[in-house]
Amino acid sequence: MIFELNAKDAQTKARAGKITTDHGVIETPIFMPVGTVGTVKGVHQRELKEEINPDIILGNTYHLYLRPQLDILEKAGGLHKFMNWDRNILTDSGGYQVYSLSANRKIKEEGVKFKSHIDGSYHFFTPENVMDIQRTIGADIIMAFDECTPYPCDYGYAKRSMHMTHRWLDRCINRLSETEPKYGYEQELFPIVQGSTYKDLRKQSAEYIANAGAFGNAIGGLSVGEPAEEMYAMTEVVCDILPEEKPRYLMGVGTPINILENIALGVDMFDCVMPTRNARNGMLFTAHGTINIKNKKWEDDFSPIDEMGITFVDTYYTKAYLRHLFAANEFLGKQIASIHNLGFYLWLVREARKHIIAGDFATWKNMMVQQMNKRL
Repeated sequence: MIFELNAKDAQTKARAGKITTDHGVIETPIFMPVGTVGTVKGVHQRELKEEINPDIILGNTYHLYLRPQLDILEKAGGLHKFMNWDRNILTDSGGYQVYSLSANRKIKEEGVKFKSHIDGSYHFFTPENVMDIQRTIGADIIMAFDECTPYPCDYGYAKRSMHMTHRWLDRCINRLSETEPKYGYEQELFPIVQGSTYKDLRKQSAEYIANAGAFGNAIGGLSVGEPAEEMYAMTEVVCDILPEEKPRYLMGVGTPINILENIALGVDMFDCVMPTRNARNGMLFTAHGTINIKNKKWEDDFSPIDEMGITFVDTYYTKAYLRHLFAANEFLGKQIASIHNLGFYLWLVREARKHIIAGDFATWKNMMVQQMNKRL
């Protein structure tokens, strides 16, 4: 894998870069659609590739381990072949599930015991077997096993958790050094900065992660309920320490405004379930503000969903028709909204890239933030 910086904004810390892997080029900044169990909800791979057109998508180690299970994935030749996706894939390690499934897990130094949300069976994740699982899944970028702490989180817990995450990282690196990729292409590990919303812990963690010498680095434990200002403050602290010559990935973030503000702080890669989750509830993101398509005001609005949109659904269907689909509880409405939102997110990061290269990112970003903050 290779990462190269193509441009830097003069007024902010925004960067435009390029990651080259065995599955192609990822132009940054990039938004990565979330395909937790080998599917981006409500979207065919053909629509995903031809309409939304991301360079990379996500899968989830914990969920893929439970379903379809590793023997199926290995027989298929890895997740790429299983889901017929020939571009890049990143897999989360299951560290987020340590946070989100807190009622069904128990953390120890050795690892985490999970109770399956599917059938109640118990499974033990360690840094070592999480690396083995991700070898079998076969993603291009794999994440270190970590603990994503909740918000709020007291200082003592955050500090203990951070040090455990660092020890787990060392075990991940050791395990990867003992194994090889299974499907003939390279895999790279991204370690994860933790430390909750404590500046000194974030600095300490960022320094530890930077010294690990990985291909890229991630920032975890944010977008878990803290105010946006706290997120931005922690991101700025970390980005000032993580090496400039390596890609930076802010995990689980966020709204379109969050993404632009964090690009301005030096982040290159993002993922979030928000575009598809909110789409299924009738919320559409646009360059001019947010639309709740369920509102009665759209009942007889026969204008296109989004004249500026990049996907076919934006001009093929009207707001009135899409509102009707939601009122009738037709799944097509959720599909249309999902394709639109994902298309908008990809448009947004690619526009950001263009403006970073053109040298007017700061002005454009401020204008976009003001526009997108409106409710239409």
